[in-house]
Order: sequence, then C-alpha cells, then structure tokens
Amino acid sequence: MTELSQSNILNWIVFLPLAGALLLFLLPGGSRAVLRWSALLVSTATFVVSLGLLCGFQTGEAGMQFVILKPWIESWGISYHVGIDGISLFLVLLTTFLSPVVVLSTWSAVKEKVKTFMILLLVLECGMLGAFVALDMVLFYLYWEVMLLPMYLLIGVWGHERRIYAAVKFILYTVAGSLLMLVGFIYLFWLGKQSLGYYTTDLLELYRVVVPYQAQFWLFLSFALAFAIKVPMFPFHTWLPDAHVEAPTAGSVILAAILLKMGTYGFIRFAMPLFPNASLAFTPLVMSLAVIGIIYGALVAMVQPDLKKLVAYSSVSHLGFVMLGLYSLTASGVVGGIYQMLNHGISTGALFLIVGLLYERRHTRLIDQFGGLSSRLPIFAFFFMIATLSSIGLPGLNGFVGEFLILLGTFGSAHPGYVYFAASGVILSAVYMLWMFRRVMFGPLENPENKNLTDLNLREILVMLPVTVMMFWMGLFPGAFLSRIEPSVQQFISQYHQKAAVAVQARAEEDRLAKTVEFSTLKEPAVSHE
Repeated sequence: MTELSQSNILNWIVFLPLAGALLLFLLPGGSRAVLRWSALLVSTATFVVSLGLLCGFQTGEAGMQFVILKPWIESWGISYHVGIDGISLFLVLLTTFLSPVVVLSTWSAVKEKVKTFMILLLVLECGMLGAFVALDMVLFYLYWEVMLLPMYLLIGVWGHERRIYAAVKFILYTVAGSLLMLVGFIYLFWLGKQSLGYYTTDLLELYRVVVPYQAQFWLFLSFALAFAIKVPMFPFHTWLPDAHVEAPTAGSVILAAILLKMGTYGFIRFAMPLFPNASLAFTPLVMSLAVIGIIYGALVAMVQPDLKKLVAYSSVSHLGFVMLGLYSLTASGVVGGIYQMLNHGISTGALFLIVGLLYERRHTRLIDQFGGLSSRLPIFAFFFMIATLSSIGLPGLNGFVGEFLILLGTFGSAHPGYVYFAASGVILSAVYMLWMFRRVMFGPLENPENKNLTDLNLREILVMLPVTVMMFWMGLFPGAFLSRIEPSVQQFISQYHQKAAVAVQARAEEDRLAKTVEFSTLKEPAVSHE
C-alpha cells in the first residue's frame, strides 16, 4: 500500500458507503436487482478497502495509526481527526465485514421501497464507521447522531406489526442518552479551556485534562448513562427486545452486531479514560449491574416463546460479560471484553440471520410451531448448530476465547467475587440455547406446514458461510486478533491509572492548601478598632 493511500484509507472506508448511497439516490428508477447489486458492490468494495487496515496495521504499536488531522473550525479547536488503534481496528473490520452479508440477506426479505432501504443501510454503515474512527468529540457526536435516523426508519417502515411503537421507543431512549452526553461534553469543553489554556474538542488533547475530582462524577454519569442505554445495560435494556422483534432481519443484525458495540466502545474510549476516578468509584455498581444483566438476560431468554426475542435477551446477557471484562481493569479482562464484542457481533448476527431465514419460510417465530426441522433442512440445521454452539462458548469456536479471558481477568481483579456469579451465566446460556435448538430442530415433524419447507439455496448459503468461517477462525486462531489488541489495552490501563493518581494528588494538594488558608485565617490577630 502506498503512503498516499495509507494516509487516506480511513476516508475511503468511511465515505465510500455514503458515496454509494448518493449514487443510488441519483439513480433514476432502477430495478430491484440493480439496486441490490449496487448496494452489494459498494459494501463489498468497502470491506476490500478496509482489509488495507489489517495489512498496514503495525502490530505491537499501541498508539493511533492511519491518523488524519485537518483543521475544521479552528477558533473553537474543532478538527477533522480520525484514526484507529488496536481497540477500534477490529470493530471497523466487523462493520465492513457484516455489511455486505446484511445486504445479501435482504434479497428476498425486502420487496418494498428497495431503493430507500439500500440507501439507509449505506448511510448507517457510514455513521457506524465514522463513530469508530472519530478522535474529535464533535465529529464523534455527529456520527453518533447520523446512526439514529436510518435505524429508526428501518424499524419504523420495514418492521413488523408493532414497528412504530418499537421505533419511537428506540429513538426516545437513544436521543435521551445523546443529550446527556452532549451536556457532559459541553462542560468538558469548558474545563479543557481552563486546564489547557485553549479550546479543543480533540479527544487525545482532552485525555490530558485533569478533571476536578467532584466534577468527574457528574461528567461520568452524563457519558456513562448515554453509553449504558446503548449497550444496553440492565436496567436500561427495555427498548432492545422491542426493537429487535419488530425490526427487519437486516436491522436486527446491524443493531445486535454493531450498533450495541457503540455503547461498550464508548465506555472504553470516552467515559473510562476521561474520568478515571469516577469510573473507579462506580466500578462495583457497574460490575454488579453487569452480573445482574448476565443472569437476568439468561433467565428471561429461557422462557421466551419467540425465537427473535430469545436471541434479543441473550444479547443483554452476553454484553453483560463485555462490561464485566472492561471494568475488571486487568489486561486479560479488557482484552477479553473487546474480543467478546467481536464474538457477539459474529454469533448473534448469525443467529438473527438464521431466525430471518426461518421466518421467510414460515412467517412465524414461535418456537412451538416448529420441531423436527433437521430432517427437512439439514444445511440450515448445520449453520444453526454452529451458531448456537458459538453463542454458548464451545471451545474451538469464537465465544469461548472471549468468555474465558473475561472470567480470568475478573478473577484477578480487585473484585474477584463477581466471577462466581458471572460463571453461572455460561451455564444458563447453554441451557436456553440448547433447549431452544432441540425444540426447533429435533423431535417429530408434526406440524404439516413444516413438511414442505425447502433447505437453504446458494444465496442463503453464501450469507451464512462467511460468518460461520469467522466463528472457527476466531476460535482456533485468536492470536492474530489478540496480538493487535493487547498493546493498546496495556496503554489504556497504564494511562488510566496514571491519570487517576494525578487527580488524587491534585485533590490532596487542594485540601492541603485549603487547610493552610483556614489555619492562617484562624491565627491572624484581631485588629483593634480603638
């Protein structure tokens, strides 16, 4: 890769989907086939270009790479600043990898307003990629907002019976979180001017700001609540099952596989490093909510009659593991948390694709309507089985590596007791996923409507094959991923503790000066007025 192409590769990756959306918009008419193939071509080209990040990424380098820094609004310190490190590298690749898979999955599922649907998918991809690479707070917030409208429309226009309710609930929850983050950002912007002497919205510059001890708690809450809603953490999760159930298959895959990672990514990129002391103070609460989410999500998933709702609640459980790993603040725990973000994207994305394929054939997601499908759909049963085993963390598949590292890191953290409760989530996950698989795929084929079902065709096999290959690849060869993630995680943990120590010292110095002034005032002799 040439130096020129390396310096602009992030621009190509982020704006190629947007350019594709614009071309589709300007395309006069166009058959459904042309629109679908055009969107598939653009999303595939974006993935191919993104592979340049993997080829050019310097393994062992902890800092930002492929950086682009251009002044934007100089008087306010706002710049176009993008870059990636080991934390964001594979989240970008996950987005570009799944986007063509999602487009291919819509071939027969989306039959109305195909042009608008494909434009929204491409705009949504641009917003997600931009958020993962943004290193300026204003730029990040713009991309964060860009993601909301396309997903809102995907749910509200192409969703199922209660789509309007689910879409409104989704937008209300996420916009509320966005506004909280905006308020916190404005205050942080003002504090940055006081500390640095100049206005800036550059994230790497704001990392240098030592936020006053008390202010950290309010700022952390404003950011953390926004990201907790997006994860979503218990008890902010109630919008997620409705959004998943009512969304079209493509929307559910993107929502589970990528959009939810914006919350966990937001914690490790913004809330934790910017406000380390407050983050440490809230660690027991966050880890407790994570464990509650793991167990609660698993128990609720176990009693769901709807396949899609079961997978949705499994997301609440699995993302609880991610938050537990991030807040363990150990190298293995944080690395495991990041790896589990990727694992969840692949495994849960595959499960939603499978539910979508089944829904296209039977137009129902109720588990009790199935049974014995393996005899009629052997290829479908194979992909379903692999995705199920991946989701429960079978050794040799991707889910095992992330969960093992998280439990190992949590056990070695300052709060090892949480690992015992979290481990029960692994057992519960096996219970509800295997029970669900047995009820759908095995037993007698009694329902007459299931006896004429057809197995996967070539296009549907091509949808499932890439994600299935990735499950094995990430499970058998995790070193290729972990070696690029670990240096950035080590730097994150080191800087996190250093900044927390500086804030503690600053607070101690303020307390000492305040006591000195108070003592001096008390010792001043009274002035006579005679």
